[in-house]
Amino acid sequence: MKKILVVGSNGQLGNCIRKIAPDFEPHYEFIFTDSQSLDITDEDQINDFFYDQKPDFCINASAYTAVDLAEKEKEKEKAFAVNTNGVGNIAKACADYKTVFIHVSTDYVFDGETNLDYSEDDFTNPIGVYGESKLKGEELALENSPKTIILRTSWLYSEFNKNFVKTMLNLFSQKDELGIVADQFGQPTNANDLAEAIMGIIENPNKTFGVFHFSNYPETTWFEFAKKIAEFSKSSVKLNALTTEQYPTPAKRPKRSTMCLDKIEKIYKIEPKHWENSLEDCVNILSN
Repeated sequence: MKKILVVGSNGQLGNCIRKIAPDFEPHYEFIFTDSQSLDITDEDQINDFFYDQKPDFCINASAYTAVDLAEKEKEKEKAFAVNTNGVGNIAKACADYKTVFIHVSTDYVFDGETNLDYSEDDFTNPIGVYGESKLKGEELALENSPKTIILRTSWLYSEFNKNFVKTMLNLFSQKDELGIVADQFGQPTNANDLAEAIMGIIENPNKTFGVFHFSNYPETTWFEFAKKIAEFSKSSVKLNALTTEQYPTPAKRPKRSTMCLDKIEKIYKIEPKHWENSLEDCVNILSN
């Protein structure tokens, strides 16, 4: 039986992997850790853990994701500790024990200044601390471990933890009217779909390493995303379209970080779902 280590298992993706793990447990043993049981910023702790467990696969679902908070100097250090140095530590251990490393990254490694969908080989140029720390983590992962698969995803949500969908549903119950940014484009991704994609990669006997993009499709805006959440939840809230300038945030966001999904479909035969269908599934879960 092969072992799958899931790092950061208390987050959205980690919880989604927990949910489907029983379907795979006859063939795989899952080891779930969080920041309390395994500190990825501590290289010695990582090395000791890998020595004891010797996992065949490691899914890194951990991340510092406070995009705006990361712009503060003290928080910037935390972001790089987890998203860069922590990833490097895991990758080194994976190389030592010939573990396949599946690392989750972000569309925020791009600056969003294009009208074309980003391919995996396109020029990266993060415009905030969060994106910069994630890009540096990607670089260390690929540098430290030859068996690395990086999955860039975007606008992640689920029935677990804090995310845009749950925030909107909460606000819909409190407000009669809301303003939502309508000039930032991207692809919402249900973390349950990402979990299924990761397990599809693990089960594929022919591994291709490197960088891949995975999300739901097609592109949309935060405003249109919110409108669908309202529709599926039967909310009567009034939504007003805002520009980025009307809703300033400490961290800049890419204007259009839409990613091309052809590579993962071609190589791993993983077909992304339409974001509206996946969103409806999530809203139904949260409404019941």
